[in-house]
Amino acid sequence: MLNLFTFLLEKLALLSHWKLFHPAFPDSGQEKRERPAPLQPQPLLRRGDLLEVPRTLFTHFGIYLGDNQVAHLIPDILPLFTDEQKLVRSVITNRRLILGCICKRASVRVDSVEDFAYGSSILINRQDGERTALKTEEVARRAEKLLGEVEYSLLWNNCEHFVTFCRYGAAESQQTQQFCECLKSIIRDQRSAIASALLGIVSIICFGLAPATSLPTILVPFTLWMAS
Repeated sequence: MLNLFTFLLEKLALLSHWKLFHPAFPDSGQEKRERPAPLQPQPLLRRGDLLEVPRTLFTHFGIYLGDNQVAHLIPDILPLFTDEQKLVRSVITNRRLILGCICKRASVRVDSVEDFAYGSSILINRQDGERTALKTEEVARRAEKLLGEVEYSLLWNNCEHFVTFCRYGAAESQQTQQFCECLKSIIRDQRSAIASALLGIVSIICFGLAPATSLPTILVPFTLWMAS
């Protein structure tokens, strides 16, 4: 039982330090006015640069287009309901973002560097050491061609897929790969099967013996055990 408890703590720690995918924007104009000032001056940017903005639980990505403008992919539900550009171009609230994730709708839009960074320091071209970048002008033109509404997937078509396609010619996401590796480590650990079996037994005790409780209690631990 002590080993099982330790296992659960380890996995919770992994998930708590793992970075999720997409940015959270302020919910109101007041929050926008209270945006924290950058800790240091933003570095000089060149058209076609790949920009990273670290958040608390994720990293957000964009392509610099020049003239203080950044193209980035972000979930947004509002374009499904209105074509009024003044509303669509406003800063995306958390509610719009979450509903966009659920409905799998997003847009590749252009915002100012300040709105994109939201008070954080910007990192430039940190992935270039691992792959060969296209010419900067081609990178920017690729981003500009993709502006508009797109289908969204948290794992398979997020902001990192967008920027890596523009800069390197192949859509990839290291954050998605890290998440999948974390899931695989949990599934492969035999303690996951034991933990799921114990949770199933608890559900049977609390809610009674029924197909809705007994079948998951058998099938989920069995699947995890065979996969480990």
